[in-house]
Amino acid sequence: MKRVISIALFLVLLTLGYQLYTLYIYNRELKEVFAVLSKKLESFKKESAWLKADLEYFSEPENIEKELRARFNLKKPGEKLIIVVPSKSEQ
Repeated sequence: MKRVISIALFLVLLTLGYQLYTLYIYNRELKEVFAVLSKKLESFKKESAWLKADLEYFSEPENIEKELRARFNLKKPGEKLIIVVPSKSEQ
């Protein structure tokens, strides 16, 4: 009778040990995923702050006009447009 109880207890302990090991492996994998997602979250927070700053900057009509002039060489009627090209020695 003691032998049967010993074997049953051994099997229960073996099963519990296996379950604990699988939980440990699963926990370790989740920590790795959490670390990756935390890094992504930080980068998204930085990008969000950058986009909010751009949104605030471009909400002003003067800034939109300034950017359009700079990027697309636009001018107002009657203005003269001067494009400065660097000399070859500066390149």
